[in-house]
Amino acid sequence: MNIVIDCRMYNSSGVGVYLRNIIPFFLISNNNFILLGDETLLKQYINSNVKIISLKIKAFSINEILFFLNNKIKKIINNADIFYTPFYNIPSGIKIPIYTTIHDIIFPDIPELTSKTGLFIRMLFYKYAYKKSEKIFTVSYFSKTRIQYHLGNKKKIIIANPGIQDTIIKFKKTINNINKTNNIVYIGNIKKHKGLKYLLNAFISFINEGYNYKLILIGTRENIFRGKYKISKDISLLNNNSIIFTGYISDNEMLKILSEAALLVQPSVYEGFGIPPLEAMYLGTKVLISDIPVFKEIYNEFPVKYFKTENSEDLKNQLIKILVNEKQDNLTLSSDLANKYKFVNTADIILKNLTEYISSHV
Repeated sequence: MNIVIDCRMYNSSGVGVYLRNIIPFFLISNNNFILLGDETLLKQYINSNVKIISLKIKAFSINEILFFLNNKIKKIINNADIFYTPFYNIPSGIKIPIYTTIHDIIFPDIPELTSKTGLFIRMLFYKYAYKKSEKIFTVSYFSKTRIQYHLGNKKKIIIANPGIQDTIIKFKKTINNINKTNNIVYIGNIKKHKGLKYLLNAFISFINEGYNYKLILIGTRENIFRGKYKISKDISLLNNNSIIFTGYISDNEMLKILSEAALLVQPSVYEGFGIPPLEAMYLGTKVLISDIPVFKEIYNEFPVKYFKTENSEDLKNQLIKILVNEKQDNLTLSSDLANKYKFVNTADIILKNLTEYISSHV
């Protein structure tokens, strides 16, 4: 079977992580692949069953919609068996069966994240992906129900959860006897649905009560102040040494901070899956997460603690309970939980559905 994979978002954060971790499992299957994207990033995969086509046109651009009209790439793609894209942007002109991963449908769920025009354009992309896709993959039951709510029930939607990244599995093998620090870690951006303002307000109150902890925000100070969202009622405290902005750091630096932290806090208001809590627990770090439906779904069997979503006071109280009143030790996952979410399973689910289509149409 000849499979085309759109890899143009290979180096992005969320979608890129998903793509980078399923590609290796795809390529060891008995199939041939055409990878579309930046050949500098993708050349590591060149093999007898892999062909790279350089394509640097940005996702969600006018060029993406139009570039197939007079392009030899159109012929190469349409001579393959399957086109797979890890996101909900599908270029025009594709005549072969299309399979799509829609991670979430956040914009119609939280319309204030964009303008009315922005929402209208994004809905066009969502609807086009839904219409053109043979099947749709998503990352949680929560996302599946939201996609069905906004786009309909006519298409088969298959859950293919993400998992622990290979870089984290390798990193864990290099560490033992971790000494925990008095650090609380946040990993994410500052978009409104990430809920960072609730963590900042809770942490300000927490340290004002005399507790000696630091909050490490993995990201840059400039990003914290950029944008229209006010993330703290007492922004002046962000000059205090209690809050640290890491700036850009390597994966190993990030994983070291995470493994040594006393706690990871994920204060999200909305997620399609939410992978940092899984990664933290895998590395032996406790987690405190908001009680949004998707976290209740994904982490219902895991040793997590919840706080009331968008409630800084409850978040602060949980910080006191976990960090002050409970014994501070490393968290250990059972073998079953440590292996519950794995990218090899993600890739298997996707490939199984692609090959089923070909088998049924021979």
